[in-house]
Amino acid sequence: MTSPMRRNLLLLATCQALGQAANTMMFAATALSVATFLPQHRELATLPVTMQHLGVMLAVFPTALLMQRMGRGFGFRLGSLTGVVGATICGLGLVMGSIAVMCLGGLIQGYAVASVQMYRFAAVELVPGHMRAKAISWVTAGGIAAGIIGPSVVRLTYDTLVPLYLGTYVAMMSVHVIVFAVMWLIRFPAIQPGETKASTTGEQRPLWQIATQPQYAVAVMTAMIAFGTMSFLMSASPLAIVACGLPQTEAHFVIFVHVMGMFVPSLFTGNLIHRYGTMPIMTAGGAILILGIVPALMGVTEWHFRISLTLVGLGWNFMFIGATTLVTTTYRAAERGKAQALNDFLIFGTTAIASFLAGYLEEKLGWASINWIGLVMVVLALAGLAWLNLGRRKPAPA
Repeated sequence: MTSPMRRNLLLLATCQALGQAANTMMFAATALSVATFLPQHRELATLPVTMQHLGVMLAVFPTALLMQRMGRGFGFRLGSLTGVVGATICGLGLVMGSIAVMCLGGLIQGYAVASVQMYRFAAVELVPGHMRAKAISWVTAGGIAAGIIGPSVVRLTYDTLVPLYLGTYVAMMSVHVIVFAVMWLIRFPAIQPGETKASTTGEQRPLWQIATQPQYAVAVMTAMIAFGTMSFLMSASPLAIVACGLPQTEAHFVIFVHVMGMFVPSLFTGNLIHRYGTMPIMTAGGAILILGIVPALMGVTEWHFRISLTLVGLGWNFMFIGATTLVTTTYRAAERGKAQALNDFLIFGTTAIASFLAGYLEEKLGWASINWIGLVMVVLALAGLAWLNLGRRKPAPA
C-alpha cells in the first residue's frame, strides 16, 4: 500500500469516526429527550431516529448515483451539510416541543448518514482489490473513536442548555462542520487501483440480475438482519434501562460499551476475513449475536445490559463487515453505484422499521420480548449462510 493510500484511508477513518459519533449522539439523545420533554409521545420516542433511517433509505440511490456522477468528495461534503441542517432542525423541534419537527430533522439527517455509510465502499476504491476487506475494516475502525467521542459529548452536553439534550444537537452540528472540512483533504481516485476506464463505463447488467445472485442476496440479507437486530436492540435499550430504574447516565454508558463492541473488532476483522474467509466470520458473528441476546433474557441489572449490548455490537461487526466484503465481489465496476445503493436501501429500510418498532414494542411488550424477536431474526440469517455454504460445496454436474 502506497503512502497516499494510507493517508487517504486515515483521513477517511477520521471522517468515519466523527460522522459515526454524530450518529451515535442522535441515538443516545433523541429517545430520552422525547420521553423526557414530550411524555405524551413516549411510545413514539424512537420515531425521529426511525425517520432518520427512512431518510437513509430514501437517500441511498440519489447519494450513490450523485457520487458516481460528481465524485465521492462532492457527495460526502453535501452529506455533511445536510447533517448540519438536520441537527439544527432536531434542536428546534425540541425547543418547540414538536415531535413532527424533530422527525423532519431526523429525515434530513438521513442523507448525512447515507453518506457516512458510503465511506466503507469508498475505502475499497482507495486500494487494490485484494485489500478490500482490510480497507473496509480499517475505515470502519474509525467507529472506535466514535464510540468514545459520541457518548462522551452527550454526557458533557446533555444538560448544558435548556431543554435537556439541546446542547447535544448543537454539538452534532459542529461535528458535521468538521467532517465537511476534513473531506477537502482526501483525494478520491476516479478509477480504483487495478481498473481501467473501460471497466468503469462498460456494459451493465439489470439490477434484478445482480440482486438475484445467491452471494449478493445472502450478503444483503445478512447485513439487513445484522443491522436491523443491532438497531432494534440499541434503540430500545436506553428506554429499557430507564424503565428498570437505572439512571440515564447508565444508558449513556451502555451505548458507549455497545459502540466499542461494534467498532474495536474492526482493528482485526479484516485480517480474520483474509485468514479464515468471509463466510466463517459472518457465521461467527451470528453466533456472537445470539450469545449477546442471552444475558438480556437472564436479567435487567446494569451488567446484563452492558454484557448484552457489547456482544451484540461484536456480532454486528463480524456479520456486517463480512457481508460488505462479500457484496463487493458480486458486481462489476460499472455496476457499483446501483448495486451499493440497493444494498444500503434494503439495509436501512430494515433499520427504519426496526427502530420504529423498538420504542413501541418496548413500551407495550417489554425488553425480553424484543430480545426474543432479535433471536429469531439472527437464526434466519444463520440459516441463509448455511444454505449458501451448502450451495458452494455442492459438486458441479458432470
